[in-house]
Amino acid sequence: MKKILLTASIAVLGLSACKKDDEKAPLSIPSTYESANYEANTVEEKAILKNLDDLKAAIKAASESNPLDEAALKALYEGSKLQSATSAYYNTQVLSYLKEVAAASTGGAYDMKTEGRAANGKGGFFGGRLFEEGGLELIELIEKGLFEAALYHHAYGITQKTELTPADIDRLVAIFGAHPSFPNSSDESKHQYPDKYAARYAAKRDKNDGKGFYTNIKNALLKAQAAVKAGKAYDAELRAALKEYLTNWEKSCAATIINYLYNAQNRLTATSPSDNDLANALHAHAEAVGFLHGWRRLPQNARIITDSQVDEILNILKAPAESEASAYLFVTDTFNQVGKLTEAINKIKEIYGFSNTDLEDFKKDWVVQQGR
Repeated sequence: MKKILLTASIAVLGLSACKKDDEKAPLSIPSTYESANYEANTVEEKAILKNLDDLKAAIKAASESNPLDEAALKALYEGSKLQSATSAYYNTQVLSYLKEVAAASTGGAYDMKTEGRAANGKGGFFGGRLFEEGGLELIELIEKGLFEAALYHHAYGITQKTELTPADIDRLVAIFGAHPSFPNSSDESKHQYPDKYAARYAAKRDKNDGKGFYTNIKNALLKAQAAVKAGKAYDAELRAALKEYLTNWEKSCAATIINYLYNAQNRLTATSPSDNDLANALHAHAEAVGFLHGWRRLPQNARIITDSQVDEILNILKAPAESEASAYLFVTDTFNQVGKLTEAINKIKEIYGFSNTDLEDFKKDWVVQQGR
């Protein structure tokens, strides 16, 4: 009997020891992001971002005396890494926008206050900015829409790989527009590697209190890198970190849409606004529209907002996805239309669960406010 009990005790102890050996150690997450091969690992992402910069610069060069050439614009985009990264839906949009913006650049002066929809059917220059015939500043729909439809879309594709490597995490840092130093600032005078692209806007919406979108993205990437290096046993931690990365990227864009809608509202309701003031209001409006439209037709499991919600808000903003824009109404019928901006803000607030305090915070550029 004693022999049986002793044998059983040894067996229990053996099982206990095996259980302890099998237990996974907590994931060790460093406080800084280290990557010896970051530059080599992110060549493709830098090419995508350069393509976007080149396209934006070409459109921005337009003036009444320097109209754009559609073929030249399309030559910059078609066959590029940027086009390859872009969703099928938004690729069609971009090609259409390039045609429209080239036509608008030949339209000359556009007296939006008098004409409403551009009388020439093309658009032109109002308040120093180039608008299509419905009052949209297409350069912003191209650039900011591609932040989601190309940059985020590319990042999402990386996160869906069955097995990721440390190089893949480097790529996620780069396509977001950040750098391993994570400055949480776009101020080039203070940082060797300032944040750009989506990271620039995430930094602007981050109060630097350890809870902001940018900080959450940084922490998610640190965790993802640690999990990849630790091996397959930490795949659950990796997937959770990647989800945090994508969710906070999306939410930072939503917060930026709200920021621009407040900006447009303030400019439109100013006392005796000049043409430049009104053009700047529509510029802010177009930034918001671009940041919103880029989500359309991306895989639903890649985002929170749905296509029906995107379409509803685009319609509120007089920039429907599949019909002509009438954004000029914010200039010609400000009194009756400006409330639409608040309506759009409240829709976005509801979708993402933002609080009233969040909305007040989103009005600020925290990089400037904090001088960081």
